[in-house]
Amino acid sequence: MNYTHKELALGKWAKLTLSEQMANIGSEVERAINWRNKNNAEYSRLAFERALELLDLTLSCNHVFSRLKELARLREVLADYFAFNNNYRSTEADLKKYFFAFNYAARAH
Repeated sequence: MNYTHKELALGKWAKLTLSEQMANIGSEVERAINWRNKNNAEYSRLAFERALELLDLTLSCNHVFSRLKELARLREVLADYFAFNNNYRSTEADLKKYFFAFNYAARAH
């Protein structure tokens, strides 16, 4: 697989705390939302794909079932919001609020 985040894929990602990982994923999600609001579908798609890549890296280095379940559901929600029909009726505010807590925790760490 070709990774955008090559260094992270080689093991650096697994050294970050879950809060730091989720904060980074949230940054990409926020970029995707911002580009979507600026009507730049290509940049939004690229940011969304980077968010999925980071989320997949997080899934691959987490082995706690409860975390896996939430991470897998998050992946499903993001895909539904950015690539499909938003059947879960997620909003920009919902996504930003979800990731805000991880930003706060990562900075406190």
